Amino acid sequence: MPSDPAPGPDARIRVAGLGLVDFRNYPTLSLNLSSRFVVFHGDNGAGKTNLLEALSLLSPGRGLRRASYGEIARARGSGGFSVRARLREEDGDVRDLLTLVRPDEENGANRILRIDGAQARTGDELLDHLRVVWLTPAMDGLFTGPAAERRRFLDRMVLTVDPGHGRRALDYEKAMRGRNRLLSEDRMDDGWLSGIEAQMAELGLAIALARADLVERLRGSIESIGGSPFPVADLHLQSGYEELDLQGAAVDLEDRIGARLRARRGLDRAAGRTLEGPHRGDLDVIHRAKSMPAALSSTGEQKALLVGLVIAHARLVEASSGMTPLLLLDEIAAHLDPGRRAALFDILDDLGVQAFLTGTDAGLFDALAGRAQMVEIRNGAAL
Repeated sequence: MPSDPAPGPDARIRVAGLGLVDFRNYPTLSLNLSSRFVVFHGDNGAGKTNLLEALSLLSPGRGLRRASYGEIARARGSGGFSVRARLREEDGDVRDLLTLVRPDEENGANRILRIDGAQARTGDELLDHLRVVWLTPAMDGLFTGPAAERRRFLDRMVLTVDPGHGRRALDYEKAMRGRNRLLSEDRMDDGWLSGIEAQMAELGLAIALARADLVERLRGSIESIGGSPFPVADLHLQSGYEELDLQGAAVDLEDRIGARLRARRGLDRAAGRTLEGPHRGDLDVIHRAKSMPAALSSTGEQKALLVGLVIAHARLVEASSGMTPLLLLDEIAAHLDPGRRAALFDILDDLGVQAFLTGTDAGLFDALAGRAQMVEIRNGAAL
């Protein structure tokens, strides 16, 4: 059975229970959670990360792996799956969150979200109850990989403090695809294109400003930490609008962006894509102490920078939303030396977050003795 920590008066458990059906390698699972620190340990391939993925689906989007529903559904299972969580609100109320995917041969898998039995209209409603932040080994190449990955990382951070950001991003992408299609088909209807471009200008500016606001607030969160064993990151945002100054009245900026889109129709048509906008933005991260781009830092320093950013983001989420976020940290301990590992656990303890951690070696979490619920995972079962 999973081992429980000694009870503490300051325990702030958000997810008190997790249930799965036909999820990845789990036919069924029912797990009571009794700590703010929960450690899933076991051999590679046992299903530890699958549990973090299930928890990540308690937020909008496709989870920490961005997998299709078909990939998530258990092989030789029903074709669908469910993730159910018993959530304890900050005010003590208990909520039942359910994300259910049913197979549909004609229309594809359909995801249904229910909160206390009532069907949610959109996934954004989950943000009224829970904010989830994660760090996985797949993110280790964030600073050296394509800009699209950094934009996704940035937008995920924005979404946890600004629930409307996801819808704006989806609407912008839809409008941009429509404009690209019209240009590629040489359908140069000025009225039609101008309407789409006005929509893109409004949404694109809102996205760029939301990112800029997040980065500015994240800088403040980084500065407020002080004395952290993790290196300080300096952040510089590229809006995607080249040299356009985004200061000023929004209505004037929207007009200028719309005019730039109209003027660049020929260039965009030749390129086969829209060459300017938030979809071209990027986030530059600098290792402050060394005045060095994160991309040129060592692998270990990049990991430490990333951990520092996630900590600062978790602080920002609580300050801005009033909700203590849920942290999912996959294989985090193996990449840190014992001193930084113990320091990270203490920082998370001080933050008051509920953190789910994975690792192959339970000994990596000795610094959490008495504070963590240790759960051994073996072949899709919790022991």
